[in-house]
Amino acid sequence: MRTYLITGGAGFIGSNFIIYLLEKYKRDIRVINIDKLTYAGNLENLKSVEKLDNYEFHKIDICDKEAISKLFAENQIDRVIHFAAESHVDRSIRDPEVFVKTNVLGTINLLNAAKLAWEREKGYIEDKVYIQVSTDEVYGSLEDDEGYFYETTPLDPHSPYSASKASADLLVKSYIDTYKFPAIITRCSNNYGPYQFPEKLIPLMINNALAGKKLPVYGRGQNIRDWLYVLDHAKAIDLVAEKGKLGEVYNVGGHNEKRNIEIVSIIIDTLLELLPADDPRRDLVSHDLITYVEDRKGHDYRYAIAPDKIKKDINWEPETPFHEGIKYTIKWYLENGQWMEHVTKGEYQHYYNQMYKI
Repeated sequence: MRTYLITGGAGFIGSNFIIYLLEKYKRDIRVINIDKLTYAGNLENLKSVEKLDNYEFHKIDICDKEAISKLFAENQIDRVIHFAAESHVDRSIRDPEVFVKTNVLGTINLLNAAKLAWEREKGYIEDKVYIQVSTDEVYGSLEDDEGYFYETTPLDPHSPYSASKASADLLVKSYIDTYKFPAIITRCSNNYGPYQFPEKLIPLMINNALAGKKLPVYGRGQNIRDWLYVLDHAKAIDLVAEKGKLGEVYNVGGHNEKRNIEIVSIIIDTLLELLPADDPRRDLVSHDLITYVEDRKGHDYRYAIAPDKIKKDINWEPETPFHEGIKYTIKWYLENGQWMEHVTKGEYQHYYNQMYKI
């Protein structure tokens, strides 16, 4: 039985990946999920799998060398899928040090533990794979409406978040080049879907609109992002782990480029379409809620990622058009109001008020 170590598996993308993995492979695999359970880690995301006997959770910080080493010593781990990261650009601008600690030092700790454990197994056995899940933000910003990020695009991160992820990517590359460490780097575009913490654009707008609150949009909302439905991303990571070439980088893009203001308008229109006429929240949803706020510092203009290589090498391409994915997503939030209520209590409100001041 193949054993997966998933870091950050209680977060948005990690939890979706675990659910997908266990649904696909059933009892043919074992999944060990480790998560520090910061504000964005939520075990409610994993209710559907928590009682499976081939799934286990450990509350562990990836910066904890002793705990990570013990985990590798006590388990024969075949796959490492490294999601764990501080991931919100706005928070990185306010507190860069936290991002360096988790995203850089946590990654080197994980690399060292995996390297040592796998070397003890008489070399890097053919079936071992480490996947570094990264972001298109390491490439910086496209300053016009043409062109794409490719795997060969030079790294040019602009925020403390993207700089910390680029640093982690380079550490992984150094282990590949120096030690022949069996790793692959993936870089994805903006994900959306169920279980996403509402500091990110789409769930933030859904939550605020349903409550009749203002919808804060940076600048004039003209920044462009490429959107990828989270289940498509999960499928891509699984395929890379099984069929990807060791030492390579694969861009995982959605081919769904949209301006931020367009995303907000689509969310409003879709909510009005999906909410029943007798739902009192329907009367609260309005385009009048859109409120332009001071632009983010160093706000990248456009991200657009070309997934040509991953299509050519392992035959992956995004399956979910945005108009379908956003409906799936909004329906999920409408049906899981209690989940949203739980994650927006306490510290979240303090953060929100400080961040947007509206």
